[in-house]
Amino acid sequence: MSPLVLPAPAKLNLFLHITGRREDGYHELQTLFQLLDVGDELSFALRADGELVLDCEGPQVLNDVPHEDNLVLRAARALAAQAPGGAPGATITLHKRLPAGGGLGGGSSDAASTLLGLNALWDLKLSTERLAEIGRGLGADVPVFVRGCSAWAEGVGEQLTPVELPQRWFLVIHPGCQVSTAAVFQHPQLTRNSPAITIAAFFAGDTRNDCEDLVRRLAPPVDKALIWLQKFGDAALTGTGACVFASFDREEQARALLSQVPEQWQAFVAKGVNRSPALDRLYGAASCE
Repeated sequence: MSPLVLPAPAKLNLFLHITGRREDGYHELQTLFQLLDVGDELSFALRADGELVLDCEGPQVLNDVPHEDNLVLRAARALAAQAPGGAPGATITLHKRLPAGGGLGGGSSDAASTLLGLNALWDLKLSTERLAEIGRGLGADVPVFVRGCSAWAEGVGEQLTPVELPQRWFLVIHPGCQVSTAAVFQHPQLTRNSPAITIAAFFAGDTRNDCEDLVRRLAPPVDKALIWLQKFGDAALTGTGACVFASFDREEQARALLSQVPEQWQAFVAKGVNRSPALDRLYGAASCE
């Protein structure tokens, strides 16, 4: 049986407002997740011994991350616990392309594609809702990748409304540093009282990233990348960073600027998509509901 191969797409936060902080320490927020047509890739092959084996390869593999802490293995174990009589096991190969600590959702997307892939490989027939629920226990961003649609998010990121976004091309720059999401959300200077807005307000341009000013102070390379990118258009931070991005109407515009990005930074061009390529691979192309 040939391995099942699934993409794990990146995302951008087109804006991020922190609207409050709950008693349990989690933050209430509003954001718009834009899925991209680039990301990591995973392959899944059945094993007869019931073991879960993970192989990591690619230019963005972090050797200092304990293997057992990888979100892919954690997702596989969480799903295996749902299998009646135990799961048959799998060998999972992760080809890591997205930088860690970049705000592109790489780890969360890897976990989501693991849940989707093993659900199919093991023929568990768990619903998308159940997979998203399992994913929520792994990280706040996992459900949006499980559901597989660009989406408006509220609450702690779990209240998702699919949004049909106009096609845009994005130049994404990683300025060569990592930003700790936990450190940003715990920082006393983080803005936590933005008023809630509507989707219509977003399309009218009434948005920002509440983490951006703080991250620019904490991570000077991010500030330098934004200063450079802002010379060519509206530039923004995705999530808590470190990646920054600008959007364009046409691919040629984005690629023309890609050729000018300073050599010390990683950069790529991606197309925004409304439906995850992982879902397209599993179920065929369809619109988001």
